[in-house]
Amino acid sequence: MPQELKIVYYVEPDAAALARRAAQYFVEQAERAVAARGLARIAISGGATPKATFMLLADPARPWRARMPWSKLDLWWVDERCVPPNDPDSNYQMTREAMLDHVPLQPEQIHRMEGELKPETAAARYESELRSGFRLEGAELPRFDVVQLGMGPDGHTASLFPHTLALHEVERLAVANHVKNKDAWRVTLTWPLINLGSEVFFLIGGADKAQILKEVFTGARNPERLPSQLIRPAGGILTLLLDRSAAALLPAPDAQGCGVLERT
Repeated sequence: MPQELKIVYYVEPDAAALARRAAQYFVEQAERAVAARGLARIAISGGATPKATFMLLADPARPWRARMPWSKLDLWWVDERCVPPNDPDSNYQMTREAMLDHVPLQPEQIHRMEGELKPETAAARYESELRSGFRLEGAELPRFDVVQLGMGPDGHTASLFPHTLALHEVERLAVANHVKNKDAWRVTLTWPLINLGSEVFFLIGGADKAQILKEVFTGARNPERLPSQLIRPAGGILTLLLDRSAAALLPAPDAQGCGVLERT
């Protein structure tokens, strides 16, 4: 029987407000991690919604760029398409253009997945990078301070797609995953690793996500069809940052835009 899960969701009126909320959230979580441990290890996802957030974080006219403790960050990726790093479909390329080229991060702070390699090789090398970067010994596991996730209209998160082999991997840290309906390979962190994160949150916008969001967080448990249901942080709390369109089918939030769901 899975442990009880408390889902706390915050609803913003539109995409621009959601990007601002997410930028603030990133900074707050990074500051908290640095204050506690001297370092913030953050794993990020691709997509249009985080891109707007990354652009805000990099904008010198916005307050978040000055507040972010850039010198204390280690930046990782949740997943990557198996394409070169300069490919328009690359999550790394999107992040580089939106943020990395404009902020004071050093190369050794940036840990990209090598999508240009054979998928299994890229996954094995990323697992090795995780073990080295986190200075793991023996059976120790890496624990991210922050993990930012998205969700697809099919209920996938990271590159954990419905009815794919990666859903059943519980020992590896990163795996290659073939997505049959896309005829494509991805490299992804595994869900047990994601669930170890101190702060795990979904960043989701758009009306096309409303129905699947309702199914994932209020419907019957079926992670084979809805892989996002595998995300149950070890701390028992999952955060959702949403815009009004994405949250349209969830219970109405309170006057401050906050709602809570309980799942078992």
